[in-house]
Amino acid sequence: MTRRIKKVAIVGSGIMGSGIACHFANIGVEVLLLDIVPRELNDKEKAKGLTLEDKVVRNRLVNDALTASLKSKPSPIYNQKFANRITTGNLDDDIAKVADVDWIMEVVVERLDIKKNVFDKLEKYRTPGTIISSNTSGIPIKFMNEGRSEDFQKHFAVTHFFNPPRYLKLFEVVPGPDCKQEVTDFLMMYGEKFLGKTSVLAKDTPAFIGNRIGIFGIQSLFHQVKELGLTVEEVDKLTGPVIGRPKSATFRTVDVVGLDTLVHVANGIYENCPNDEAHDLFKLPGFINTMMENKWLGSKTGQGFYKKTVVDGKKEILTLDLDTLEYRASKRAKFATLELTKTIDKPIDRFKVLVGGKDKAGEFYRKNFAAMFAYVQNRIPEISDEIYKIDDAMKAGFGWENGPFEIWDAVGVEAGIELMKADGVAPATWVTEMLAAGSKSFYSVKEGATYFYDIPSKSQAKKPGQESFIILDNIRKSNEVFKNSGVVIEDIGDGILNLEFQSKMNTIGGDVLAGINKGIDIAQKDFQGLVIGNQAANFSVGANIGMIFMMAVEQEYDELNYAIKYFQDTMMRMRYSSIPTISAPHGMALGGGCEISLHADKVVAAAETYMGLVEFGVGVIPGGGGSKEMALRASDSFQKGDVELNILQENFLTIGMAKVSTSAYEAFDLGLLQQGKDVVVVNKDRQIATAKAHAKLMAESGYTQPVKRNDVRVLGKQALGMFLVGTDSMQDSKYISEHDMKIANKLAYVMAGGDLSEPTLVTEQYLLDLEREAFLSLCTERKTLERIQHMLKTGKPLRN
Repeated sequence: MTRRIKKVAIVGSGIMGSGIACHFANIGVEVLLLDIVPRELNDKEKAKGLTLEDKVVRNRLVNDALTASLKSKPSPIYNQKFANRITTGNLDDDIAKVADVDWIMEVVVERLDIKKNVFDKLEKYRTPGTIISSNTSGIPIKFMNEGRSEDFQKHFAVTHFFNPPRYLKLFEVVPGPDCKQEVTDFLMMYGEKFLGKTSVLAKDTPAFIGNRIGIFGIQSLFHQVKELGLTVEEVDKLTGPVIGRPKSATFRTVDVVGLDTLVHVANGIYENCPNDEAHDLFKLPGFINTMMENKWLGSKTGQGFYKKTVVDGKKEILTLDLDTLEYRASKRAKFATLELTKTIDKPIDRFKVLVGGKDKAGEFYRKNFAAMFAYVQNRIPEISDEIYKIDDAMKAGFGWENGPFEIWDAVGVEAGIELMKADGVAPATWVTEMLAAGSKSFYSVKEGATYFYDIPSKSQAKKPGQESFIILDNIRKSNEVFKNSGVVIEDIGDGILNLEFQSKMNTIGGDVLAGINKGIDIAQKDFQGLVIGNQAANFSVGANIGMIFMMAVEQEYDELNYAIKYFQDTMMRMRYSSIPTISAPHGMALGGGCEISLHADKVVAAAETYMGLVEFGVGVIPGGGGSKEMALRASDSFQKGDVELNILQENFLTIGMAKVSTSAYEAFDLGLLQQGKDVVVVNKDRQIATAKAHAKLMAESGYTQPVKRNDVRVLGKQALGMFLVGTDSMQDSKYISEHDMKIANKLAYVMAGGDLSEPTLVTEQYLLDLEREAFLSLCTERKTLERIQHMLKTGKPLRN
């Protein structure tokens, strides 16, 4: 049987329910979102003379919840217009509509009696064979199955999303004892392929995999913090980006998630896992109980481990002192051990240094990792039969760059055992057997694929599900075709090359541009296509502004002119090469990173792509063809009868206001991606493989080198006059600064095609020359140099 999900019903419209509804709408699925009917009128409804029978009242709870969700930041939806795919209703009037859906998901409060009541109602209308699932994070399936029909039980599973559903990739699938294998297989496939998740098959154990390990890690830390005499700031410094974890680290993450949520899960594990060897760690320490009593739950109550306040008119963040339980001014955390890792780019390469530290940080890492290694080794086979599922869950659910077994590998398996022994913990039998069998690590890479230590067979087994992915880390060394200090080019098979940036933050400088040119040379000679894509946190944050700043300060204008022209020429080579070029942006694709995508034959963007031409923030205009390209795209979109100035103005404002898309779908609205040409991939892990498939298809379909354009319609004085009047009035009203106006007027000159007396057809090169001249002239301005310097120092734009 082939299942297709065209419509889903989400029952429960709280933060999770609305978030899940939005994510299904993100991928094009029609959603029915249901919640209960209010029991009483609110003041507004009473004032309007409404009754409990009015539809607006009966749907108030669900509509208010969805509205709040859509207004929240970060947004749960790729594009606000996708909200039209969600229909709301209530469990009394609209429950019969679940008969028409392909999947029913319960997302109500974590109480078994309420869930059972909902299932009673749903079963009256559910069509046999329809998948039904619960988003519970811990109620055993056997209890939810009680009293249910045979067909219900055969199609019932837990499908556990992590909050926020759009951004966190973990999708735990826990089949019921009677759930059909085809239902489990379908859910695993659908989560990965359609929802863009990391699907992890979990057992029906308390808190499943992600929360069991994650809450252990936090609880362990709660107990260690007092023992080692660490402050809240110090723990967050030690458990953040330095070890590949989110910036919010530990305590700030708890504030965001809510202390009550954490306590609920920890209590559930404590009550339901009496045989857990770390059982006492799940007992809440005194300071947590006090915080709960005081309702210091984090962001939702205005204070938790951190508290925002205003002192002398300035916003200030105070920190909770765990000894006195009073708030104090934040203190800067600094450790000698962390200084030793500053030159090590990848977190995975830092762990050996961190556990060898001679200060309090080193002691913390030794104790912390020893506790984590000891705990995860003993969770097999209790919560998972395979080590990779634990690592996948922690990476996808908690934003860890590396899972616990990957960290253990990085430290060294034997060294990790020594850390545990120093803490009085012995290695699990299966770990000593692994070493005895000759496997010195939990993971290995063979022929471009990841292998893991399989405990039953006592050998390395291929991790399943890799067929849809290309993992660049696995093939970089064996498939390398070219490398310089800025790029690595790999053969990804079927005649397609991939070029990945290797510079800091994937900035674009001379070495990267040389690499792109080399990649085109190699591809045109011996291959069929070129993908420009990487699997770092961000595609590219733009041009190397440090290099531009140094040239401008030294007044090396000839060299700067050459550097800009080299960037422009490289972009034009991408566009006019004899092989298809595919850009695969994800994360931040800003400035020059955006310009690369503007000039590719096709863009295969990850859904989470934040794209924009942001050069105004450093006092210049896009100089790598971006200004030219937005004028060209306006020209291409002119239709007979259009008000051409309006279309050009939209593209002008996209640059002038440094607009950045909050998703790839928003990039279409900004004109940075093109409908009918560029595509979006929801699962970033599939992006390189999808980009390769498009490059191959274009090549095999008979790709022909494009003819250079000489038909770009520019509007001259007609457009320039409109832009200048607009910038002048904005400056008069203090909406923009004098320097903002100067930059905007330079951009206006380029996009209007100069002060031509009438609309004219020009070449791309004509516009590129205007763009380069404007960019150079702005680099001679003191205020531009101040903006660049401020960005280099602080990472934030300066308004001067």
